[in-house]
Amino acid sequence: MIEKRWIVSFTLIVAVALFALSWDFMGAAEVVAAPATDTIVPADVAWMLTAACLVLLMTPGLSFFYGGMVGSKSVISTMLQSMICLGVISILWVVVGFSLAFGDDLNGWGIIGDPSTFFMFKNVGAAPHSVMATSIPFILFAMFQLKFAIITPALITGSFAERVRFIAYLLFVCLFSLIIYAPLCHMIWHPQGWLLNEFHVLDFAGGTVVHMSAGFAALAGAIVLGKRQKKEHVATNIPFVLLGTGLLWFGWFGFNAGSALSANGSAAMAFATTNTASAIAMLTWIFFDRINGRKVSALGACIGAVVGLVAITPACAFVTIPQAIFIGFIAAIISNMMVNWKALKKVDDTLDVFACHGVGGMVGMICTAIFAKDKGLMYGGYEDFGLAMVALLIVAAFTFFGALALYKVTNAIIPLRVTEESEQIGLDISQHGESLSAE
Repeated sequence: MIEKRWIVSFTLIVAVALFALSWDFMGAAEVVAAPATDTIVPADVAWMLTAACLVLLMTPGLSFFYGGMVGSKSVISTMLQSMICLGVISILWVVVGFSLAFGDDLNGWGIIGDPSTFFMFKNVGAAPHSVMATSIPFILFAMFQLKFAIITPALITGSFAERVRFIAYLLFVCLFSLIIYAPLCHMIWHPQGWLLNEFHVLDFAGGTVVHMSAGFAALAGAIVLGKRQKKEHVATNIPFVLLGTGLLWFGWFGFNAGSALSANGSAAMAFATTNTASAIAMLTWIFFDRINGRKVSALGACIGAVVGLVAITPACAFVTIPQAIFIGFIAAIISNMMVNWKALKKVDDTLDVFACHGVGGMVGMICTAIFAKDKGLMYGGYEDFGLAMVALLIVAAFTFFGALALYKVTNAIIPLRVTEESEQIGLDISQHGESLSAE
């Protein structure tokens, strides 16, 4: 006898498929015709297709990076929490996420986009956009931005690894993307965004939009879910972490250099500063560990490299190579100190997401406000610097308290934390019925 839940699931799938098809047949999902060839720059299109693929690769890279760090009983679950975002956010972005982030400004507030502007990718096609994507198809811009939307909630997962209920996590991801990520994206990256226009926030590739939002949401998540039963664990697979770091570093060139939206000098400069900041941060991390009596570790080198990538992200096209060295250096020291700060250790942020991404993002935002060419504090931009610091506090408060509220809402609908028994068994078995062992 067929169970009722399977009938409900099948009916839901059919309903969604029919809705998508009917929307298309009604003409609402009309494909915009390609413009004359002289309005599209082929080199820009080729580069942005490549950059979008590079950024997508970062999510599998993150899954290996996180998966190798957790205990052996929750590796698959931790990796899947990153990978599932490729599916969930991709659909959410097409339906309404892109509209909320980049749609026509709603009511002139500069806070969120009109959800009907690009609903179901209406009017998102092969033609360029007159403001946001002038030399590439608008749909390519939308897909490039999608990859940022995918990895942002995936970054959060490291904070509550080994104790979160998978279905509850899926609900939180959807709420976070629509209520925190999309508005923040609109406020900073949309031409009419509030933080962009009123506070002159400079965020070339996502240090604020992606890393600060994920870092503060991670801190809120660690607080809400509480400590693990067994807080200390040994990283299961360091080679996984090394592989993940390599994929992240490689993909980050698309993340930062791709944010130029063109094959131009800004992309090249972002490419160079990204590599340089990551390199110095990796070395700084391991030497700082050694100075403080800790061994030089592969794990430390990998974490340091990622912190450098995080910190340079908002400034990558606005600073010189020597300035990038300073940013990577100072970010590595500050994040290292935060990772080892006893007060922060009382919050069980499993993989130190806040100390690396939240703090790294803040360091990057501050350094951008100091060093950004022609606008930074070094160039007489005192007012812009002050506004940037106020914006930093706004972003921190919005993402932390917003995420805190969303965790509470999620928990009221579906309990966020697994049972004690499930945690002891491990999330691989209790949540997914799978394990690393072949037995």
